[in-house]
Amino acid sequence: MSEQSIFAKTLGATKKVLIVEDEKTQRFLLAKHLGDSGYEILQAEDGEAAFEILTNDPEIRLVVTDLMMPRMDGFELIKKIRKTELRYTYILVQTNRDDEEALYRALALGADDFLTKPVRAVELRLRLESGIRLIHIEKFEELVFFLTKLAALQSKETSSHLDRMYHLTRILARDLAKTHPELGMTNAVAEGIARVSPLHDLGKVAISSALLHKSEKLSHQEVCRLQEHAKIGGELIKEVYEQTDSPYLYLAFEIAMFHHERWDGNGYPLGLAGNKIPLCARIVALADAYDAMTSTRCYQLVLTHAEAKAEIVSKQGKQFDPMVVESFLRQEVEFQIIKEQHSEL
Repeated sequence: MSEQSIFAKTLGATKKVLIVEDEKTQRFLLAKHLGDSGYEILQAEDGEAAFEILTNDPEIRLVVTDLMMPRMDGFELIKKIRKTELRYTYILVQTNRDDEEALYRALALGADDFLTKPVRAVELRLRLESGIRLIHIEKFEELVFFLTKLAALQSKETSSHLDRMYHLTRILARDLAKTHPELGMTNAVAEGIARVSPLHDLGKVAISSALLHKSEKLSHQEVCRLQEHAKIGGELIKEVYEQTDSPYLYLAFEIAMFHHERWDGNGYPLGLAGNKIPLCARIVALADAYDAMTSTRCYQLVLTHAEAKAEIVSKQGKQFDPMVVESFLRQEVEFQIIKEQHSEL
């Protein structure tokens, strides 16, 4: 099976819907509404049967359930799902229009949304689409977490470094959102940049550990090999992005691919210059350089904050975007606080 078909299969799993309804006609109508929209339908006449189906098929992430049923009612089903689920299950309940008490109870137990009877086909589909979006967000979070840990494992970066990259990048991005509104940077985008910033060195998974941690001076050939990690990481993330269209993953692609480009055009892998370098990559470039200079590395001495600051200022307009350097200078106290709060153990 190809990587593409595996990924499609994973997303397709969220099109499975379990309908839990003791009234046969109502169950038939719900199944028809969703079946016509391309959903794969499973059916149960009560909570007990539904829970058995869920136990045997972990791919089911969407449940539409009535509340008043024999043997096990919808309330008990919600409680059992929430108590035993390993991955989030989106639960949509059906209620009578005048039964507010039952609705509030179901929501308190963990139901996500509700439909009032009689159920309308359009409303049913729209609410399930909201559930799918929620599940896809969870899948994205899981993916980012996995890729981050994979990159850290190969490069032997500590969790402290990954934490600092998140916070340092977030500080710069939020500062630019406030001081340069013409950039179109919002706090939401700033948060997205920070969340995926630990993926900047994902491509190091393809570089040998011996080369990554070599303390002696590298040969020209070794330097070139090491520099390949930017393009490798960018291309890896881009493949996943093309399957998902996730704006977060596009940010991750730009960061991984271009965070070693330089403002003066002398960086790699493409030699981009100035504003042709994506802003998110320019932000991460400075945060990563600062953290590298002020952290223990096998190939360099640790600099103080003042020494790292002087180095960054000296490379303003050369290696670093002058606007991002100005942001760093405005926020240097916050940088020092982050270094202290997330120091190496």
